[in-house]
Amino acid sequence: MHISAKVEYAVRALLVLTAADGGPLSGVALASAQELPPKFLDGILAELRRSNIIVSQRGSEGGYRLARDASSIALADIIRAIDGPLAAVRGEHPEVTTYEGAAKNLQDVWIAVRATLRSVLETTTLADVVSGKLPVNVKRLVADPDAWISR
Repeated sequence: MHISAKVEYAVRALLVLTAADGGPLSGVALASAQELPPKFLDGILAELRRSNIIVSQRGSEGGYRLARDASSIALADIIRAIDGPLAAVRGEHPEVTTYEGAAKNLQDVWIAVRATLRSVLETTTLADVVSGKLPVNVKRLVADPDAWISR
């Protein structure tokens, strides 16, 4: 899985909002808190607003805040809002792929990849990341020394 800069920036900005505990923060404040490019972040915040992950408030006390509780916003929600499906094959959902001959079982592999991504990204919320209380399945994966080795 490739995690785009847009997704990473979106998650980082949302984590700042989560830690701010409900108070609206400006785009400039969010960018500054994580050293993100402000103009690029503005576009990302617009996408998050259109996806109902954040809401904006105008005025001197304005800024952005989460549209719902951080414990109900999964990382998968953010990825889908910014980049689309978690796992796509040539831009299509894996369940619509079909293969013949030696590749006939490849669809099962793509479905398994999607299921594995979901098992982490749909169960881990913004609140989990900020608190450090990650789901048990995520902790188990991170505890495996092999997970830390790049290949």
